[in-house]
Amino acid sequence: MGKARKKITNWAEYNKALCKRGSVGYWIDDSAVDVWRCKTHHRKRGRGFKYSDTAIESALMMKGIFSLPLRALQGFIDSIFELMEVPLTSLDYTCISKRSKTVQVKYRNRSRGAIRHIAIESGVFQVS
Repeated sequence: MGKARKKITNWAEYNKALCKRGSVGYWIDDSAVDVWRCKTHHRKRGRGFKYSDTAIESALMMKGIFSLPLRALQGFIDSIFELMEVPLTSLDYTCISKRSKTVQVKYRNRSRGAIRHIAIESGVFQVS
């Protein structure tokens, strides 16, 4: 006994639905934009951080979710900001690499299905 198959009668609607399966919604909260750049000094010798821990954490979560190498991650983040017309720039891949040793990243493991929505708020990164 095989799977029951439903006959497709509206091919245009079915085609659109198949195309939408590959779309990703991406939201960046205004509070996350405000805290993207580091505003305080780390109180150690040397130049202060350019990007906040939230920015590093968000980048590392995207890296883990999409399995991106650091250079591709930099381009991915820049393209998202450009598409969304957000006045931010991505962290340099060397910055992400160095700071990844000091920032604790907490996020749920990959979802079992397709990723449909990504939301970044000032302290929360959500994937659904």
